[in-house]
Amino acid sequence: MTDDPFAQGKELYEYHHLIADPNQTLLRIDKFLMDRLPNMTRNKLQVGIKEGLVKVNGDQVKPNYKVHPGDNIHVYLTLPPRDEDVVPEDIPLNIVFEDEHLLVVNKPAGMVVHPAYQNWSGTLVNALAFHFQNLPEMDGNDGRPGLVHRIDKDTSGLLVIAKTERAMSGLAKQFFDHSIERTYYGLVWGELEEEKGTVHVNVGRSLKDRRITACFPDRDFGKNAITHYEVIKELRYVSLIKCNLETGRTHQIRAHMKFLGHPLFNDSTYGGNEVLKGTVFTKYKQFVQNCFKIIPRQALHAKTLGFVHPITKEKVSFDSELPGDFQQVLDKWDKYVNTID
Repeated sequence: MTDDPFAQGKELYEYHHLIADPNQTLLRIDKFLMDRLPNMTRNKLQVGIKEGLVKVNGDQVKPNYKVHPGDNIHVYLTLPPRDEDVVPEDIPLNIVFEDEHLLVVNKPAGMVVHPAYQNWSGTLVNALAFHFQNLPEMDGNDGRPGLVHRIDKDTSGLLVIAKTERAMSGLAKQFFDHSIERTYYGLVWGELEEEKGTVHVNVGRSLKDRRITACFPDRDFGKNAITHYEVIKELRYVSLIKCNLETGRTHQIRAHMKFLGHPLFNDSTYGGNEVLKGTVFTKYKQFVQNCFKIIPRQALHAKTLGFVHPITKEKVSFDSELPGDFQQVLDKWDKYVNTID
């Protein structure tokens, strides 16, 4: 598999590539890795192996597999935030679902997912650290939330959080296999030529600005990225669409929509914060500016999330309503278009 299995930020995952010595004696894979990976617990390794996150010569192996001379070993293990400096903060969480293994939250726009430069507090992880202060003691659980994926600060919507190593490994495996079902709703500029379509264009850091994700359609550069889209409603100058992610690259939808010539409404990073479609009349421009004030961010919401529960093995799915700012702008466009028709 040449595709990067963990595209939602490598800081959330731990990767190791090992090649067994030509004189390697036969040794169980978990013991072999314990000897070579510092600060690694046997429980975490065994869970990762069982979930298929350890591959030998390209194949998944069982915990009792014996390492042979020259074996080519790839290890992808979840790396939950364990920074003791993460300060628990009493920030309200919109919890859609919770059991002893995981929870699903509906993140508001404007909330950063995890602490980083210039955002050390007020993040989702700070809120989760507070929520998990009374988490029951369980094997492999250090009382810290386990991030499996992320969404952008100014994108709202659903995220799944693991409470245990086993749950985290099981969820990570589904992201690894691209079997997680994710649907985003977005408001884009213009009306798309096709009602349904697929954008299969590599994306990666822009060569001019590393803060931006660029599309590379004609080069062997960037990472494989696939977005399936469908138009839900056309509003003359803008369109409401839904996108299903087959891969989960940073800013994937935002970059792919710009590539199609239909940036997300008010996406300042990708040019959607300008009046890109419509009339030249001042009244229309003022209408658009008023919409920008209502939703001062890209109009993108992670609406649905579906996966196999890593412990019960039952298929679960969750849905969320469009947030107030998104719905209000959508209603204003609907009324505006009906008025001028």
